[in-house]
Amino acid sequence: MLVATTRAADQDRGILFSGERGTPSFAEITVSMPPDSARKVGEVQWPSRLPGNPETDFVTLKVDRIDKAEALTRFHKMVQRTPKRRVLVFIHGFNNRFEDAVYRFAQIAHDSRANAVPVLFTWPSRGSVFAYGYDRESGNYSRSALENLFQGLARDPSVGEVSILAHSMGNWVTLEALRQMAIRNGRIPAKIANVMLAAPDVDVDVFRSQIADMEGKRPRFTVFVSQDDKALAVSRRVWGSTARLGAIDPDAEPYRTQLAAANIAVLNLSKLRTGDKLNHGKFAESPEVVQLIGSRLIEGQPITDSHVGLGDRLIQVTAGTASAVGTAASLAVSAPIAIVDPNTRRNLADNTEELGRSLRDAGDAATAE
Repeated sequence: MLVATTRAADQDRGILFSGERGTPSFAEITVSMPPDSARKVGEVQWPSRLPGNPETDFVTLKVDRIDKAEALTRFHKMVQRTPKRRVLVFIHGFNNRFEDAVYRFAQIAHDSRANAVPVLFTWPSRGSVFAYGYDRESGNYSRSALENLFQGLARDPSVGEVSILAHSMGNWVTLEALRQMAIRNGRIPAKIANVMLAAPDVDVDVFRSQIADMEGKRPRFTVFVSQDDKALAVSRRVWGSTARLGAIDPDAEPYRTQLAAANIAVLNLSKLRTGDKLNHGKFAESPEVVQLIGSRLIEGQPITDSHVGLGDRLIQVTAGTASAVGTAASLAVSAPIAIVDPNTRRNLADNTEELGRSLRDAGDAATAE
């Protein structure tokens, strides 16, 4: 995958990028994944010790930190080898270290079978459940850099189509970048075809305003929601918000009418069960959902007015059968725990389990309200 980031370089060259803020930088990373027979779709298997075992673990085979010119050269080579010259950009959420974002995106790109050039945009997250405010401001810090990435992809004659997949707080960064792009250009370029918003940690009223600022023909927007998302329940309490977009009931008014008027498709995953105890990462951990991303959205098959029926069938097929990650990472408001330093991973796992109990209590209280 190619990586564009606003993270600062880490003093430890083995980690590459830290959670602090820096100037835009680029890298190319090659990740080895275990054979399909040794893992379940939706799972990220990180090493219990270093170096990892390629037969059972995700392993980073190669890391090149490169400048913008070299990034463009390598990108063009990748696009030329990709049918229909499609690009998939992933923007991670809150509480993601650099390596967390890399491995989660590797899992999504592989499991979705999306035939597209994988581009990761990673913004400065400290990878701590106690750094919510810092991460939120880091998203604001990074929105212009993400807009520049979108602008570059849209203007590149070698690119055929761009799809965007954002998760959690990464949706805020993404929507702000698209909003800026629409205001600057007068519209969002047609080359940006799909925007997938997974568990968006965005105030629903703010989302309505952001969409209204995107005048002209918009990309196909698809929102993945789940009313049992405990992480978003906590976020709602933190912000004093009436509702977070990723936790709305799309069949309730006024959401049903407003979403239909804006031509925004919704997949309601509320009845879907995965190993994520906060129900915040269903889009990536459910085999059926992550494969749906590849087979329908990335391959140019939009979800139409029948999306509700599709969602119902999807829930009937997968409820209670999706694979479980079964690790302490499922308690975090993010993807996998750090893979570089085993001591850090163990300590964070202990803290995560303790915080997880508090989050679940708060989430249950929010649901009761």
